[in-house]
Amino acid sequence: MTTKVKVDYQKLYLEAVSRGQKRALEARPTPMIVGTPTTFLGDDIDYKKKTYFVAGGVCGFASVGIKPARGGFVKYLKDKDIGYARYYGGYSIPARPIVEGALVQSMEINEAYARGFAEVLLENGIECFVESRMD
Repeated sequence: MTTKVKVDYQKLYLEAVSRGQKRALEARPTPMIVGTPTTFLGDDIDYKKKTYFVAGGVCGFASVGIKPARGGFVKYLKDKDIGYARYYGGYSIPARPIVEGALVQSMEINEAYARGFAEVLLENGIECFVESRMD
């Protein structure tokens, strides 16, 4: 006879959010300078024209994917309206780190959050993966 272990999915989710947030705050993204190239399709910057320093690096998104989208944790997420169905199957939880009181657009910070979140799920036997894309 097998015994089911009752899992507190809210506690698991909050632990994952906490670890993700911690990783996001520890992240040190590679800054970038944005400007106008000297030629039409050039990959250099004309420093005589306006340039912008972007401390957070490239903009982008990250999320944690769970595939297949089954089990108590995914049911908990759906019941709480957290995340969404992935286009190619499974379930996705977007990275939503808060740094200096606001959501961030830095892909590297969002990836760090998603990796921290995924660590907690993996430690608790929930197969998942991190995915990201530049905006």
